Amino acid sequence: MLNSFSKCPICYCDVKLFDVVDFNKSCEENRGKFLPLAGIPIYYSRCTVCSFTYAPEFTSWTEQDFLEKIYNDEYIEIDPDYLEVRPGANAKGLSDIFKGQSQHIHHLDYGGGNGRMSDLLKAEGWQSKSYDPFPKNDIDLATLGKFNLITSLEVFEHVPDVQALMVNLTTALADDGLILFSTLITDNDIKPNQRMTWWYASPRNGHISLFSRQSLMMLGATYGLNLASFSDGFHCFYKNVPAWASHIIKTA
Repeated sequence: MLNSFSKCPICYCDVKLFDVVDFNKSCEENRGKFLPLAGIPIYYSRCTVCSFTYAPEFTSWTEQDFLEKIYNDEYIEIDPDYLEVRPGANAKGLSDIFKGQSQHIHHLDYGGGNGRMSDLLKAEGWQSKSYDPFPKNDIDLATLGKFNLITSLEVFEHVPDVQALMVNLTTALADDGLILFSTLITDNDIKPNQRMTWWYASPRNGHISLFSRQSLMMLGATYGLNLASFSDGFHCFYKNVPAWASHIIKTA
């Protein structure tokens, strides 16, 4: 298996097998809930240069595989917040960050699922649209236009093809735009010669792409984007900082 995926999807340097976990390892383990073992091994590889850690097996999965095995009727049991709690919290957080600036913002929520966050923002007067490429649909992203604020929350860790994700995001991004995204970085939790017990490394949740800060920097640089991180879990890609966002991104 390693020979087929021996180059990092981000920096194209060598990768090595890192660890193996059971398919039923889920994020709910962080709350003390453990699923029965599935008996299905999921191998993760790690880049020797940028430390991107990922599960190569999922690059060959079909959309139907993901729908049947991960994003099925049982998914809510291992991600109970994704329908209402998280979209509500994200909408409030975005409103607080850009309070009084929404008139300057043309917003796209990429990977927005049921569109709940976008609906909540529109109710507050935002110009907001939601788009999700999964499952496949008849909406052509290119026809939606350009956006100066794209959010992609709880998306990066789920994608089997990080380059395809970045192509989509940059296609929709205006020249003076920002991509705000969330994903927990691995720097303090995935280390050489240690087992991968981190709760976030959970294939049952579809957490198959795990980023270090270095890998995010290199990924953004490929598309001419700078990286700013506000915490271990909240980040931004940008080329130029618009005036309405100058209070959150300070440049020299």
